This record gives sequence, structure tokens and C-alpha cells, in this order.
Amino acid sequence: MAKSDNKNFSVIVLAAGQGTRMKSPLPKVLHPVAGRPMVGRVVEAAKQAGAKEIRVVVGYGEMLVRQVVEPMGAVCLKQESQLGTADAVRSARAEEMEGTVVILNGDHPLITAKDIKNMVSRFRKGSAMLSVVTTELEDPGSYGRIVRHMDHVRAVVEAKDASADTLAIKEINTGIYVLDGEILKQFLPRIENNNVQGEYYFTDIISLAFDGGHVCAPIESPAHVAEGVNSQRQLAVATKKAFLRKAEALMDEGVIIVDPDHTYIEDNVFVGAGSVIYPGSYLRGTTRMDRFCVIESHCYLSDSELSEAVQVRAGSYLEQAVVKAKAIVGPYARLRPDTEVGVDARVGNFVELKKVKFGDGAKASHLTYLGDAEIGANTNIGCGTITCNYAADHKKYKTVIGKDVFVGSDTQFVAPLSVGDGAVIGSGSTITKDVPAGALAVARGRQVIKENYQPKKSNNDE
Repeated sequence: MAKSDNKNFSVIVLAAGQGTRMKSPLPKVLHPVAGRPMVGRVVEAAKQAGAKEIRVVVGYGEMLVRQVVEPMGAVCLKQESQLGTADAVRSARAEEMEGTVVILNGDHPLITAKDIKNMVSRFRKGSAMLSVVTTELEDPGSYGRIVRHMDHVRAVVEAKDASADTLAIKEINTGIYVLDGEILKQFLPRIENNNVQGEYYFTDIISLAFDGGHVCAPIESPAHVAEGVNSQRQLAVATKKAFLRKAEALMDEGVIIVDPDHTYIEDNVFVGAGSVIYPGSYLRGTTRMDRFCVIESHCYLSDSELSEAVQVRAGSYLEQAVVKAKAIVGPYARLRPDTEVGVDARVGNFVELKKVKFGDGAKASHLTYLGDAEIGANTNIGCGTITCNYAADHKKYKTVIGKDVFVGSDTQFVAPLSVGDGAVIGSGSTITKDVPAGALAVARGRQVIKENYQPKKSNNDE
């Protein structure tokens, strides 16, 4: 039997388990690590590594797992019963696969495309048709130990079955395999369940192949490829490592992160060089920011776009928003979806914008709600201003305010209406009609003063 010279490789991802130690109704592989489901991270790494085909073995929570991995191009195959790792590999119809096959675990979220490429490359350079990926741990714990003979893997011994001498071995089985499809075709059907658990162990393929004249070569890899997640504590550890990995990558590109251990940036976020990110901030999704931005402490940015030199001050929340160059947002501002803040604009503390186009140089410095509105360039929105966009008919209406408008404090705009360029709105007004350009609009009750209104005290009041 000769190793295939096909340069393509396929991947099987084992993702059928429930993960009872997670104590969660969510399938284990769907628990998020740094914002992305674990199995999604594994499938994405396989795609980036160049896998021609990715088969995901599903079981518990099948439909939920399918919704994550099928849009990524993976093919799902169901393991009907949880009868062990070899049964899971059989469920992927592995005997049909040709060329190089990589078997991964859906709960190893820290594996990267670089790791997978390296495994495949080292496998192809060697003569063995079967390899197990190993690593060394100072405290191997419950991992299966690698027993070598003549630099080959003779067996994988589970910790519960190991002698004291075997337990002293620090090299462990990561649960990742690289092998030729012919090995699967020949030896996978021979694996039996002659054990107390009545399960089919994929590790048995090593001894079966050895008896058939094939050695198993170890592929040594960094320890992070072995970091499986089986509990909420392990999930938190993996998440912290993923965030730290992203922070370190950004710092290598010139981003200033004040405290990487307490800054949370998801993988797909882009941050330009020279930007500064303070502790406690969470940047997620497709967020992108240009150079020289400043994100102060405890800000949340989701799927948002920031141009050059934007400042987002402490405690602000941005979701699907666009902020143009040199604008300042916050502290404690909220930008809701479909909001665009213009160049040099100022959105101050306790200001909320929803579906607003906020013009260049415009200002809303504090305590304001603007929804379904267009605000022109250099317009000043006074404290306490509200656009009343939601009507009794359960529909939302738009307010259009022109450029260079001055809006006094405590103003309500009852949409739909428009305010022309250069208009002035008196403080305390409730505006219900359109205001022409250059006009003064005041809509408030007339002030009445009655002198000596307080009644005089009588002798009986003393």
C-alpha cells in the first residue's frame, strides 16, 4: 500500500457530543470562544488551511450545529448513537475518502490554519501512512499517553488504564490524526468494542495498522492544539487565550493596547496602527477602525466602522454605526443601528442616536434622543432634545433638520417635519409644523406673572 500523491486533503470534524460537563442545554461545540462557536472556529481553520472537503459529524443538537457549519461550506453527517470516536469517524463515511485525511475535534477552538498546514506538510514529508498529533504537557492529567517504539507510536494508553510508569510519560495524544484514506478503508471496519464501555475507540487503529505492517508516526505540535473544552471553566480559559492572541497580533501591527489581559477583541475586528484601546472595552463582529482612534475604557463596539482619529469616550455603546474622521462620541453615548456620525461631529454624554444621519460638525452634547432623523452640518442640538418619531398609529416618522440650525434645550420635534437651514428653535418648544429656513420658532406656553400672588398671613396663622 503506497501513500497517495494527491496534494489535496480532506477534514473530518467530530462534533456529535452533548458535553454533559458543560451543564448547558447548548451543544458543547456551539459554546462561543471569543464570540465564535467552537466548531465554527475549527471549520474556519480547516478552510483557511486549504481543505478541499470538510465533513462534520453531528449528533446532539444536530440542527443547531448544521445552522452554523453548513453555511461555511461543510457537509454534516449524523452519528446516530454515541458509540465512541471510531463510530463517529465511521459516521463520516470515512471509508469512502481518498488521499490525505485530517481528523479534528470540534471542541479544540485554539487550533489555527497554520497548525493544520504544518500537520499536513509533515505528514506528506514522511513515509508513514498514519500519524497521530502529539504534544508534551507538564501535567498530562487524564490525557492518553503516547507509548513510543523506535520513534514510532506503538500505542495510546488511556490514563485510567495506564501503569505508574506510563503515567509518567508527558507526551500525550491530542486526539488529532493525519492519515491516508487507504488506512481508513482497510482498518476502520476492523475496530471492535471489546471494552467495558462497549465503545469503538479510534486509537485502536494504531495497533491494527501496526499488525498490518504500518507504523504510526508522531507529529509534534504546540500544546494549544490539544486544548479541548469540556467545562465552563475550560471555556473561559480558551476564550481568554483567544482574546490575548488577537491582542498580541494587533500590538505587533502597531496598535496600543493598554492592558491586553482585560481587553476583548474578536478575530474579525480590524484596528489601524496608532490606535489606542483602554481596558474593559469589547470590540466584536465586523468592527473596523482606522488609524489613531482612541477607545476609552468600557466601550462596546459591534459591527461598526470608525474613520481616522475618532474618539470613543468611556462607557459608550456602538452597534452597526458609522463614525467619520475626528468625531467624538461619548462618554456614555449610544449609537444604534443605521446611524452615521459626520466628520468633526460631537455626540456627547447620555446622547442616543437611532437611524440618524448626523452631519459634519454637528453637535449634540448631552441628554438627547434622536431617532429616524437627518441633522445637517454644523447644527447644534441643545440638551434634552427629543425627536418624537413613534406615533399612535405604531409607525415611525422622520425629522429633517437643516444645516447651521440652533436648537434650544428641552425641545421636542413631533415627526414628520422639517426645519430649514439656519433656523433657530427656542428652548422648551414642542415643534409640530415645518420651520422655514432662517426662521425663529417658539412653541411654548406664554409666561404669566401675578404679583403679590402669595396670600397674606392672618393672625390666626400665627
